[in-house]
Amino acid sequence: MKGFKWFFAYVIFILLITLGYFVLVDTKIRQYIHNNRIIPLPFEFSLASYPILKTKYDPNISAPAAVVMDADSKILLFSKNANLLFSMASTAKIMTALIAINHYKMDDVLTVYAQKIEGAKVGFKNGQKVKFEDLLYAMLLPSANDAAQAIADNYAGGEIAFVEEMNRYAKSLHLYNTHFADPIGLLDDKDYTTPLDLAKLTSVALKNKIFSQVVATKQKFITDADRKVSFLIYNLNKLLGIDGVNGVKTGYTDGAGQVLVTSKEERGHTIITVVMASSDRFLDTQELLGLISGNITYLSIRP
Repeated sequence: MKGFKWFFAYVIFILLITLGYFVLVDTKIRQYIHNNRIIPLPFEFSLASYPILKTKYDPNISAPAAVVMDADSKILLFSKNANLLFSMASTAKIMTALIAINHYKMDDVLTVYAQKIEGAKVGFKNGQKVKFEDLLYAMLLPSANDAAQAIADNYAGGEIAFVEEMNRYAKSLHLYNTHFADPIGLLDDKDYTTPLDLAKLTSVALKNKIFSQVVATKQKFITDADRKVSFLIYNLNKLLGIDGVNGVKTGYTDGAGQVLVTSKEERGHTIITVVMASSDRFLDTQELLGLISGNITYLSIRP
């Protein structure tokens, strides 16, 4: 009887060891599958057609870095130092707009808290109530820093939480060469991106109907929530409405130089151009637009 108990205990011991082994193996297999799984791309893209330039040449631009990208396929039609880091200036507000549009409703009323804001501003007063829609237009058309600051200040958790969300979303889009330190783009040493990352971010932003509608607007009247004070604001993008240009955002600081992100419709496709650290962003962009105008052909891709 005693021997049987020892034998039974031995069998139980062996079963436990075997079970533990299979649990360990199962865990390792699951970890391997997780670490080697195919991660879906954060960008929607279509490879039904592949864009190429009919005639290739190097445009004469002052910008040390630039890209021209087909928004649908994410194919670069032109690149110059596409992966070098540069200060982004007010093009940071593209991300600010995306986070804000996902958080606020257009008729939400926000409070302006900050008074001493550097750079471009509409002139909102401390304590003034303004609808989010009007702040959004003010931020993206004349690039009003007071509007961007108000949008971040009213976010749950304030500016710090807002900027954290900007960086979290950038990582989710695999924009690993991009970092935001403020919602405006004033901190040249800490707000940085690459022309390629900025083009990819813009391709995401343009799929948002609210964003694409706002950046395509040349001028607009905005008011405070009580409609006692009104402002007529203008889009800083001088190329808007010319030769199919329908956006997107300007940027400038002493450290960043002139920055311009532009979108254009070409043969039913959206083309995004980015110039960074430019001496003449509008002239450079016109050179890039000249490169693609009537010069793109789309090759059909079939299985």
